Amino acid sequence: MLNIIWLGFFFIAFLTGLYRLFILGDHTVFNEITLATFTLSKTAFEISLGLTGVLCFWMGIMKIGEKSGFIDHLTRFLNPLLKRLMPDVPDNHPAFGAMVMNLSANMLGLDNAATPLGIKAMQHLQTLNPLKDTASNAQILFLVINTSAVTLFPLTIFTYRAQMGAADPTDVFIPILIATYASTIAGLVAVASIQKIKLHDPVILAYLVGFSSVIAAILLYFSQLDQVTMQRQSALISNFIIFTLIISFMIGAVKRRIDVYDTFIEGAKEGFQTAVMIIPYLVAMLVAIGVFRASGVVVK
Repeated sequence: MLNIIWLGFFFIAFLTGLYRLFILGDHTVFNEITLATFTLSKTAFEISLGLTGVLCFWMGIMKIGEKSGFIDHLTRFLNPLLKRLMPDVPDNHPAFGAMVMNLSANMLGLDNAATPLGIKAMQHLQTLNPLKDTASNAQILFLVINTSAVTLFPLTIFTYRAQMGAADPTDVFIPILIATYASTIAGLVAVASIQKIKLHDPVILAYLVGFSSVIAAILLYFSQLDQVTMQRQSALISNFIIFTLIISFMIGAVKRRIDVYDTFIEGAKEGFQTAVMIIPYLVAMLVAIGVFRASGVVVK
């Protein structure tokens, strides 16, 4: 299907270009289409280059967390839920750890940290996928949950709104929390209905009730704060938690007498390899979309 869609972008762009050239008399259309191939190729590389540092750092931290045993503890807490949602993934598989870290980063509003962890989780799940050209049930469910992930502290949104001069940058806090929670539940229900996941399982229900209670408590607390206090406290809590996790990983590694620096470098190398690996995919899709738009099919 992806092959057909990708070819369709180019063929439709070409036919549209012919229409604009011979029917509308637009002699610049093919200049624009060709320019788009160069521009979007460069953009794809720049995106990948921009991700390289973040990928290297968080893959390195992830490797420390794995060897320190800390991620195992986090995963063990959610393992009963994940096993029922993704029965095809074996117990103690590293994919669980990467997924837990990805979801945690998303909850804290740390988009840059969540991206490499999500890629790592998909790579682990792909090793279990018998059909390499088709997403597995576990990959589909993780993608849905990751895309709609509950965001407890949307710091990036607060920052953008403040930069654009919003009168109250944090007034979207509660709507975002409610919307992302609702979208996550909706996505989970939709996938569960197709994959025949039993959401009425007592364990799954217990986790959902627990998470819902936490969301309700956070809503109640932050709804009573003024704008300045909300922004300050949400930023403090999220950044404190993520850096505390990093330090906890390192302390755990030291206790196990692990060479933390070499472990970080080992993981960072994997991050670099991942960044290089995604360049062709980015180039392929961005250029296809670029020529499609440049042809005039999509109104700019």
